[in-house]
Amino acid sequence: MSDTTSLAALSARHGPRYRWLLMLSVMVGTMASIMSSTVVNVAIPGMSHYFALNQERAQWVSSGFMVAMTVSMLTTPWLLSRYGYRRTYAGTMLLLMAGGIGGGLASQFSLVLVARVAEGLAAGIVQPIPAIIMMRAFEPHEQGRASGLFGMGVVLAPALGPSIGGLLVDWFGWRSIFFMVVPFCLLALWLAYRFVPTTAPGGAAAQREGARLDWVGLLLGAGGTLALLNGLLEVRGGSRLLAGGLLLLAVAAFAALIAWLRQAQRSGREGLLNLAVFGYRIYAYGSLVAFIYGIALFGSTYLLPVFMQLGLELPASHVGTILLPSGIVLAFTIGLAGRLTRRVPTNVMVGGGLALLAASFALMPTVNLGTPLWLLVAWAILGRIGLGFVLPSLNIGAMRPLARELIPQGASVINFLRMLGGAAGVSLCAIVLEWRLAAHGASLSGKTSAARLAAFDDSFLMLAAICAVAVLAAWQLRGGPQGDPPAQ
Repeated sequence: MSDTTSLAALSARHGPRYRWLLMLSVMVGTMASIMSSTVVNVAIPGMSHYFALNQERAQWVSSGFMVAMTVSMLTTPWLLSRYGYRRTYAGTMLLLMAGGIGGGLASQFSLVLVARVAEGLAAGIVQPIPAIIMMRAFEPHEQGRASGLFGMGVVLAPALGPSIGGLLVDWFGWRSIFFMVVPFCLLALWLAYRFVPTTAPGGAAAQREGARLDWVGLLLGAGGTLALLNGLLEVRGGSRLLAGGLLLLAVAAFAALIAWLRQAQRSGREGLLNLAVFGYRIYAYGSLVAFIYGIALFGSTYLLPVFMQLGLELPASHVGTILLPSGIVLAFTIGLAGRLTRRVPTNVMVGGGLALLAASFALMPTVNLGTPLWLLVAWAILGRIGLGFVLPSLNIGAMRPLARELIPQGASVINFLRMLGGAAGVSLCAIVLEWRLAAHGASLSGKTSAARLAAFDDSFLMLAAICAVAVLAAWQLRGGPQGDPPAQ
């Protein structure tokens, strides 16, 4: 390794501004990965028509990405230790770009799925990296500001992505959506070779001959995730016997994973995850909040558009327009909240944000066919303000007590749990909606009715209750050390 590419050398060359340049470098790649996860939904109708797909097969474009992203997050600490920041980050950008180009050129749907899995793997690996850098490269009093600025950029990507994607589809067709990530990946690669160090977290040289990846742990984690998501899909419209079997298999796989990791910890072997992170009370509660919060957040991103189109009978083109103001408000709220993280206790920031999110869901039943649209926009904005207070505070507040060597593990685990909750949340909302539709004697076909709106109201109240549970857990994020100055 050249001395000029180490963390210490780059810090000396660029001075105090270096940590911000490093954050900008990883922010571009993270924006590209998040955009690839959300904007492809705009292309699904055109892709379905081109490949003659039914809705279930077309949905695997999103589901395959989600599963790959969730599981690959568990490998980030090992990859950083083995290959260092630059090789890991640049490798994910190359994989993401290859997935985008491959998906855009694919002549068969199976190749599109392979491309989406490749993009999901890259997105999962890269997303814990910014949190690791924030906790190590920034002093405790700067971490909130860094998280806020980073969050503003990352949130604008999914807020603006669907609008830009819709124009691209209209002008150039569905394939253009896949090529959309290419310029972002090229910029991220250029920034990586200028500002991202070759060293591993902590400033040590990457250990090319270090411990092997824990394949048993990875397979158990992947198997549990796949069984959970497929079991929830079967609950929605398949065999209840198969659904029960898959959900039991998921529980068995995750139990086996925990047993395997405990055995690794006792024997001194390096496992996929270090369970020592859960020995920190605040981190354990923060992980629980992240999982519940993921259920509510991703569940609402599914439920809101369906409610607007099938409950309120609004055109699909109106959905993005109605949600755009809340996305912009969210970006600016994150910037403000980031500056408040050192002044306001974590439990107040996270608990208060979740309370606002719960309130927005609880108020959704006041919207019906005769309600002016500004009220729907107002409740959506209220929820996004709540999210804006949660996002910069949760990771930093949960990870601040961790020992420095556990920060990469902590970042990967909390992101994994949030995404696992999110993947389950989408299916949970669909299951509850179908259950309440049946209870009210309604369906999603034909014109809307009071019974259909009542089923949506029940589903929103369920999300409000989930957020209320998360508020109780978030209130435990108080006390504990504020963190030592980070090690480079």
